[in-house]
Amino acid sequence: MTFTRWLMAATMMVATPALAQTRAPETKPPRLVVAISVDQFSSDLFAEWRGKFSGGMKRMTQGVVFPGGYQSHAATETCPGHSTILSGVHPGRAGIAANDWFGMRGDKFDEIYCVEDEDVAGSTHDNYVVSLKHLSEDWQTLGDRMKAAFGARTRVFAVSGKDRGATLMAGRRADQTWWYDWRAKGFTTYDKADRANVESAIPALRAVNARIAQWIAKPTPVPALPMQCAGSVDPVNVGKSVIGDGAENAPRTDKWQNTARDFRASRAIDVATLDLAESMVQANRLGRGEGTDVLAISLSATDYIGHTYGTEGPEMCGQMVSLDARLGRFFAALDRQKIDYVVALTADHGGFDAPERHDRRAYPAAERVTTSLAAPVLSAMLARQFGWQGTLIENRAIGGDYWFTPAVPGNRRIEAAAWLKATVEQKFPGQYAAVFTKAEISEIPVPTGDPSVWTLAQRVRASFVPDRSGDIFIALPHAIMPIPAGIVGYVATHGSVWDYDRRVPILFWRKGMVPFEQPFDVETTDILPTLASLVGLSVDPASVDGRCLDLDAGAASTCK
Repeated sequence: MTFTRWLMAATMMVATPALAQTRAPETKPPRLVVAISVDQFSSDLFAEWRGKFSGGMKRMTQGVVFPGGYQSHAATETCPGHSTILSGVHPGRAGIAANDWFGMRGDKFDEIYCVEDEDVAGSTHDNYVVSLKHLSEDWQTLGDRMKAAFGARTRVFAVSGKDRGATLMAGRRADQTWWYDWRAKGFTTYDKADRANVESAIPALRAVNARIAQWIAKPTPVPALPMQCAGSVDPVNVGKSVIGDGAENAPRTDKWQNTARDFRASRAIDVATLDLAESMVQANRLGRGEGTDVLAISLSATDYIGHTYGTEGPEMCGQMVSLDARLGRFFAALDRQKIDYVVALTADHGGFDAPERHDRRAYPAAERVTTSLAAPVLSAMLARQFGWQGTLIENRAIGGDYWFTPAVPGNRRIEAAAWLKATVEQKFPGQYAAVFTKAEISEIPVPTGDPSVWTLAQRVRASFVPDRSGDIFIALPHAIMPIPAGIVGYVATHGSVWDYDRRVPILFWRKGMVPFEQPFDVETTDILPTLASLVGLSVDPASVDGRCLDLDAGAASTCK
């Protein structure tokens, strides 16, 4: 046998079994798209818990798994992260520079929230009217696009423990968008929304809000720690507080406002959110109408618990057990209704545990930031150099964006930013990873390609909005927590340029899907094109920053 004939024969021997195993791809679009964001659910947390799940999260590990996806940008916060999940565009293109930025509220230089309308008379950063006015024309959610293409055949519902979680996944055309608001002592919606049919659209709303109001009036005891979390108990001192002792903090009862805020940092907020999601599906027959519907769910407890107790320890263990179990019941409810649904689950950002616990667990490099780079310090330096008076710089934390106030003359801002950058680099070696001016970032091309190899400047560019981002950006060193110790209820956070905050799992599940895992880098901006292809929605590639991910394990493709 010649080599050529042998090669042909060998090829036939290998190819024949492969052809026999080829599975015809699912050609019908799913009737319901369920998009879930688990706030602050990092790839690290997913890796830790992946083998321990037994409920809804276990189901998600049995589909198509991208364990190390990316929220590619530097502003790894809730608002920028949620703006990417169902839009397919990076935060800079969406118009969302951060959770909050500084700008003019009327004639006052003030902090502005990402989903507020600061032009409403009497509004403040803490008492605002929810609005999507800051989102760009390029930003369109999956629901918005489906509504435009399919009209009333598509219904879009959204619910979250946070207003920014619900609104930024729902989009502008949603039928119902609801979120928990501590001021309302329950779940609410837009001020001017039509509430005439709410009782029939969300039958569980009244009962859920009554349950929350009762909890606020007379808080129930903190649920017992699940048995499997007992081994996680390990008290750690953080300033004057203790985390990891197995006892979640009892809600404050000095003021009802504090009690209502503390409800968010309990496992109960996710339970309530999914109760409403179930009600939305059943009452509106989502997934059983003429077309494909969209249900967007943002679950907030993991984030609040991560901030309050850190990402490790018994408190997070209790949350993971509760989340897994409640998601299991939610999926079971969809199964009983025999709905053909696809689930996409990811996170808006990752998170980093309290440095004090990292230090005890073989990672002493983790530390808390000093106050050397605090805004008042930099403001005083600028005042001494240029002779300007008053507060010159505002900042929400230490590191990240710093905004010049109107006290810095407009025609001197580029000069002042360049001087400040050079001075920080000279005076504070070792306390920063990089310093960028607005002028430098604006000159960088919008990054594309593998986000794991983006430079720090490219990461900043992906969430850069010229009229909203800071005049300078200071990236703190790796493993530096940007908040000092001693803030009760806020021992850990996210928001850095580093991968522990950027990397998130991206998981897809549909009944009959052949599971596979792809460890290489994908982005949350890929979710919209991927789901759009499944539901038969055409998307102009130039209108998104992501790409369609082929969810078929065989030779066929779900990307059309």
